[in-house]
Formats: sequence, structure tokens, C-alpha cells
Amino acid sequence: MKRDDQDADEGSGPRSSTPPSSRVTPDDIRYENLRRAYNYRFIAKPDYFRLVHSPRQVEEAVREAVTAGKRITVRSRGHCGEDFVAAPDVEVILDLSPMSRVDYDRERNAFVIEAGAPVGKMLHTLFHDWGVTVPVGFCMGVGAGGHISGGGYGPLSRLLGLSVDHLYAVEVVVVDQDRNVSTVVATREETDPNRDLWWAHTGGGGGNFGVITRYWMRSPEASGTEPAGLLPRPPGALHIAEVSWPWDRLTEADFVRLAGNFMDWQIANSAVDSADADLYALLDCPHRSAGDITLHAHLPEEAPRAHARMDAFLAALDAGVGIAPTVRRTSLPWLAASQYLAVPETGPAAIGLRCKVKSADLRAPHRPEQLAALHRHLTRDDYRGTYAAVEYIAYGGRVNAVPSEATAIPRGALLKTFYMVTWKDPAEDDRHLRWIRELYRDMHRATGGVPVPDEVNTGAYINYADVDLADPEWNTSGVPWHTLYYGDNYPRLQEVKAEWDPLDIFHHALSISAPEAGRPESGPRTTAQREW
Repeated sequence: MKRDDQDADEGSGPRSSTPPSSRVTPDDIRYENLRRAYNYRFIAKPDYFRLVHSPRQVEEAVREAVTAGKRITVRSRGHCGEDFVAAPDVEVILDLSPMSRVDYDRERNAFVIEAGAPVGKMLHTLFHDWGVTVPVGFCMGVGAGGHISGGGYGPLSRLLGLSVDHLYAVEVVVVDQDRNVSTVVATREETDPNRDLWWAHTGGGGGNFGVITRYWMRSPEASGTEPAGLLPRPPGALHIAEVSWPWDRLTEADFVRLAGNFMDWQIANSAVDSADADLYALLDCPHRSAGDITLHAHLPEEAPRAHARMDAFLAALDAGVGIAPTVRRTSLPWLAASQYLAVPETGPAAIGLRCKVKSADLRAPHRPEQLAALHRHLTRDDYRGTYAAVEYIAYGGRVNAVPSEATAIPRGALLKTFYMVTWKDPAEDDRHLRWIRELYRDMHRATGGVPVPDEVNTGAYINYADVDLADPEWNTSGVPWHTLYYGDNYPRLQEVKAEWDPLDIFHHALSISAPEAGRPESGPRTTAQREW
């Protein structure tokens, strides 16, 4: 295996002073704060946290843990929906949040993004300093390390593709068969002997192959050395529509018609060359105790007939629905407009949050019986949630300009669905988990409780990790979880795992297994299943 001989602390230039890494043990005042990340369902209790500031410190921290035989996991910003980082048997958590640099690297002629950089910083720095962007999500506190490696989509993906479609290189700290720790840079260059490692990070998910320390972003079609020409430019401004329908005036027929209209329009206008691929929309359907049904839609202000096309979309959405919605329209500069969908990371609403998420990607609209099941669960009188919802999210467009085998994340979906429930009281865990699990099972009852790829579904999205897909109680389809997430790409991911993490140092409940490992794939992996 070819290792990169570049100084691990070089990028666009050496840092004048890199703080030392910190070992935070239970007697450290910082320990209790570090134990809690975004999802308070999982409170970590490692022997220590290691806060790192450079790739070289990451390598040293991994070597220290491997030498001591300690179970190590990695956190960039802590937004994982399951206990992949904070599992009870984890002894060392490597915290990359201090590594949050976003810069231009002249040597590689690409933008370097450290794994701990939050999405909000990525968007702001790339646009503010160079007028460019990467199509990423709207949860501004999510770290680049997990977001990009899982495929990375967002409101501009129909127009610009996925974040990994612009990934030029990735730097990973890996451990070989002899427990030697080293740092590798893998690029998309066809001549790069490490190219498979790059490919695995175009949707293979975090925590599988090693520790991601840095990404380099440059669009495949970019040329020259002017930074402003290396990534796409976002729209100058967005024309935005915010629409709401009150639950207390919606009949079941109205709801089914509204959701059906949304899906029909999105799927009909989601081809790669669609004239409306620049129109993004998200239909948020919360439990009626949590608020009204709302829509966010936008398209570039400078696009041809932008306002008229928004008129046509809203009219198609309302067709046959028995009530008139409240509509608010405005136009904003792009960076300000990107905050419209931003998920808050601070304040009382975000502190102490417990959550569970699920997903399903669609190539055709939900069937009438699925929409009836959705309405039933969203209007149940025996349930109330702080936020309990299903979102229909526009997808397709330029996402499907890339062949499915070209990246680890499969292609072909035209619409996403996202299920989420949040609460704060630990005593309510069972009630909320039961609600979302029963909803998801009933939505996919015809295919064993999960979105088995067929004429309607294409599977699920690994960045919305859900261990229930590997639980035979909730997945009775006989189709393994990895097929739902990776489709036909899973065997190749297994080969990359065998080459770059042969000792399975990096693993979690839904991690990729090397083909010769012979571990059961029907359920989440446990401490007893690890091999080192």
C-alpha cells in the first residue's frame, strides 16, 4: 500500500503554532461537557477523550489507543443518531472538533476542509472568501467528517449534485495488519493506487476504515488554478415560498391529496435535465400535536421565469386540496437564505435533546395505503411529541448524473423521506421510540417493515443511521441492512475494509465488515463480535 509521505501537518502552509492534544479524563473539568453531544440518548463514558488539533496528533492518538488495546471511536461534531461513538464499551473517543479549518491548498489546487469543520462554517467560509460552495445540508452544526463521508446532500443537490461529487481527496489515519499506524491521502485520480479508499469515502459512512482528518474539494470539471473556479458558485439570491396548512382544517382526503401532489410533482420534475431541477422543496408533516404542515420551497431568483415557475409549483401542490394555505414569499441573498432551513444548535430547544431518526429514499410516490398509515400515525390522539414528523425532501436532478457504481452512495432516488422524533425526558424514551418504529413499520408493511428496493423504494441513507434496520424484530424482510444502505456497492466496500482496516479497529453497530470476517449481518454488532 502506498502511503502518503507529505508532512501530516501541511496543507496550504504550516501552522505557526499548533496547540498540543489534550487527554481529558473523568477528573478533568471538561469531561462532563464532552460526554454529551447532540443526541442525549447516548452519554459517553470513555476512559478518556483525546482532543486533537492536527493529523499528526490524530496518528499519535490512534497509535496510543491501539498499543494499549483500547476500543476507539471518532467524533467530529457528535450528531450521530445512534451510539456509534458513545457505545458502552468505548474506551477512547477521539474528538476532532478542534480541527475545523476551511482553506485553499495551493499544492493540491483544492479546498481543504478539516473533519471537525461544521457545515455552517464550510458554507460561510467558502462563499465569503471565494464565492463558491459545496452542496451540503442545512444542519449547520454537523461536522464535515461524517456528513461528507456519508454522501452529503442538501438544498442545492438537485442543481449541483452531492457533496461527494466534488470530493477530490481524503486523508485518513489507518491501522494495518501489523498494528502499524500511518496517514494516507487517497484521491480520485485513476492512477492513484489508493483510489479505492477515496471511493469508499464517497458514501461509505464514517467510522469504517480509519480516522478521516481532512478532505480536499474540487469539482471534476474544474480547470485552472484560480480558487473561485474550482467549486460551483451558488445562486446570487433565492426566491422563497413558505406555506402552511392547519391540521385542524385538513381531512384525511386533503392530507393524502397534498402529500400525493408533492410527490407527484417532485418525481415528475427530477430528471437530470429537468427544467425545474433548480427548484428545491421540503414538505414537513409533523404530528398534529407538534404544529401545522409546512412547506419550504426555493429556486434561484435569477433563473428564467423564477416567480412564474414557483406559482405553477404551488398551484400543482394545492390542486384538489380542500383548504387554502397561508403563503409567504420573499427573496433573499443566498447566504442569508440558507439560514431559512438551518437547524438551531444552541439555546433551550437544542440542549438535552433526545432523538431517533429513520429514512427511506423513493423512486415513485408512496401508495395510497402508505399515506393512509402516515395520516393515522400523525393524527393519533394517544400520542404527543415535542417534534415528531415525516419530511418529504426534493432529490434527484444532478444527483443522478453520476453512475451508481462511481461512488459508494447509490443513485437513482428522486425523493427522500426523513422520519424524526425528539424529546427531552428520559422517562419518555419507550413511548417516542415506539411511535416512530410503529409508524415506519406500517409505512413499509408490504416490504417487511423496511424500504426494500423495489418499484417505489431505493433503500435508506446511511447518514440517517438506524440500527432497527438490522434488528429482525423491525426488519422482517430478509433483506440485510447493508443492502438497504449501499445496494450493490456493499461487496466493494467490504474489500476496501479488508485492505485498509484488516483488524477491524474501527467499527460500530452498522459498520462495514470485511468479507472473510464471517460475522452475522442480521443484527447490530456487539462488543463480543470485535476481533482485536
